[in-house]
Amino acid sequence: MPVSRRTFLSGCVALPLSAQTSGFSVAEQSVGNGTLTTISDGHLTLPGSFVFDPMPRDELLPLLENAGISEKTLTPECNVSLYQDGQNTVLFDVGSGPDFQSSAGKLPDGLELAGIAPEDVTHVVFTHAHPDHIWGLLDEFDDPLFYDATYMIGRAEWDYWWNPETVNTIGEARAAMAVGAKRRLEAIEDTVEFFDGGQEILSGIQAVATPGHTPGHMSFEVRGGSDAAMIIGDAITNHHVAFMRPEWLSGSDQDAETAASTRTALFDRIVADNLKIAGFHLPGGGVGHVERNSEGYRFVPENS
Repeated sequence: MPVSRRTFLSGCVALPLSAQTSGFSVAEQSVGNGTLTTISDGHLTLPGSFVFDPMPRDELLPLLENAGISEKTLTPECNVSLYQDGQNTVLFDVGSGPDFQSSAGKLPDGLELAGIAPEDVTHVVFTHAHPDHIWGLLDEFDDPLFYDATYMIGRAEWDYWWNPETVNTIGEARAAMAVGAKRRLEAIEDTVEFFDGGQEILSGIQAVATPGHTPGHMSFEVRGGSDAAMIIGDAITNHHVAFMRPEWLSGSDQDAETAASTRTALFDRIVADNLKIAGFHLPGGGVGHVERNSEGYRFVPENS
C-alpha cells in the first residue's frame, strides 16, 4: 500500500533501530585557503511517492531503472556542510537531532570524530527549517547545542515559520514540521541574525535565494579567490531525477513549480561558473561537481 506524506511524517520517530547507520561519511575539498567538509547526520528513509508522485510515471520508471533507483523507497544521505577558513568555523544546518528518524541525528557523533567540539562552531547558518536541517538545534536540555555560535537565517524563511498561520496553511501532512520549526526558532529568537539573498553574510560567503523547496530556502556560494563552491541545501534534493529532469515537479517541494524553476537556474549557474557543490542529500558525502550529459546533468562525487 502506498505510504502517504502524513503516514511518513507521523511515523518518523518510530522507525526501527535496524535503520540506523553506524559510520560517518566525510567528504572534503579545498575552497581557496579554506576547507569545505561534509559530515554525516545519517540518512533518511522515505517513501518514493514522497518525491515521485507528481512526475510522469511512464517517463519516470525507465529513468529510475537505468539509475538503479527504487521507486518505492529512498534512503538519501544527510550531509551537513562545515566550512573552515582559519577564522570562522561555519556549520550549514544542524541535522535532525534525536526526534525525527532513528537513522538520522548523528551529527554530534560525526563532529566529535572529526575533532570539532560544539564550542568550536562560530556560526550556524540555515538553508531552511525542515526537520532534517533544524531539529538538531537543541540539546537534551532544550538549549542551543552550539552555544557559542552566532545563528543566521534568511529573513523570508524565518518569517514563514514564525508566522502563527503557517501551521494552519501548510497542510495537515506538514503541520508537525511547522510546530517543530517554531519551537526551535523560539530558542534563538533573541540572538538570531537575518540576511537576504545576494548578501555577503560572512567574508567569502554569499547568500543565494533558491526558493521553492521552502518559501525562503537559501543556498550559499563560498568563494576563495577564483575557487568557489555552492552549498545547495535542498534546492537540488537528489542525484537522479533532479539532475536528469530538473524541470519536473517534485513532491518533496512545498512550492513545486517555483522549486523547478529554481533548480533549472541553479544548474545553469553551477555549470556556467564551474562551481563545486555540496548537497545535503547527495551521495558519497554530497561533495562533487556537475557535468552535462545526454540525460541533462550528472552528479560526480569528489571521492568517485
